[in-house]
Amino acid sequence: MRIAYGPWGETLDELVAAGRAAEDAGAEALWVPELHRSATVTAAALAAATTTARVGTAVALAFTRSPMVTALEAMDLDELSGGRFTLGLGSGVRRLNEDWHNARWGNPVAHLRETVAAVRHVVAHAADGDPMILEGEHEPLRVRGFRRPYPPARRAVPVHLAGLGPAMTALAGEVGDGWISHELCSPAWLRDRAGPALATGLARAGRDRADLEVVVSAVCSIDDDPAEARRRAAGPVGFYASVRTYAGFFAFHGLAGAQRRVAGAFRAGAGADHLADAVPDAMVDAFTLTGDPGRVRDRLRAYAGLADTVKLTPPTHGLAPAEIRRAQARVIDLIRELT
Repeated sequence: MRIAYGPWGETLDELVAAGRAAEDAGAEALWVPELHRSATVTAAALAAATTTARVGTAVALAFTRSPMVTALEAMDLDELSGGRFTLGLGSGVRRLNEDWHNARWGNPVAHLRETVAAVRHVVAHAADGDPMILEGEHEPLRVRGFRRPYPPARRAVPVHLAGLGPAMTALAGEVGDGWISHELCSPAWLRDRAGPALATGLARAGRDRADLEVVVSAVCSIDDDPAEARRRAAGPVGFYASVRTYAGFFAFHGLAGAQRRVAGAFRAGAGADHLADAVPDAMVDAFTLTGDPGRVRDRLRAYAGLADTVKLTPPTHGLAPAEIRRAQARVIDLIRELT
């Protein structure tokens, strides 16, 4: 398996420095999310400051930009990185799209399918000067009189899709160059739920498993004291457990009751970043890589044969910056040992 990293920084300068350190340690790719920062701007900062690691968005919101803007950003990032960019796209949830971004929701699977097709079409043909016309219910494209007057780094930028439910995961298998898991993806979920859905999508398109990069995201907290490692990793678990959309995900792992208790603490007034005290150890162990370096290496082996790449990220939710820095340093040290 390849090892990738999701760098953190209180400032962009610090995030970029962490990305360079992870690249120097042997990380094959650097992935950046979109929530508190713009994924594409952060990716640009990393692309300009690194030389060997792939740089990707994990993930950029697909429906809050037009496919034309997304394609232009992808081409700019691919040029800036020297052909190292991967565009990771995800739908997000309905409330985020409609309430935060005033974006259309509709049928997210069909919408994302059309978005990917439109982005790829623009990337492939923007330099030609010919009309770019695509029909569609969600993202029709009617571009005339446009030619991008710069040589493209590539005529095809890899597009990875995020998905949790079976339909969106199958779409990644059908049309994506890769699939990016939820931040708490367990080996059991990958084997029994995501894997079969990806296989369905691959079969639908007549593709082989080798045509798809499976990227697992894993929160990683390393400490010689297992209780301390779990305490730090409980925050991200609590954050996702507070979201109703993920109830079925937790139920699959036999943790429906624990998830309801976390959600109850959230409704009672605990902030989404401060739910660690409501998260039991069993919940942390199910979804994160915690403990001393040896135990974390053992937990990583459970993804062998299921994932092509494991993206490690430090815990952040509810932690002070100084503590996140220490956690990040331990993960980068582990990457150096692994690679």
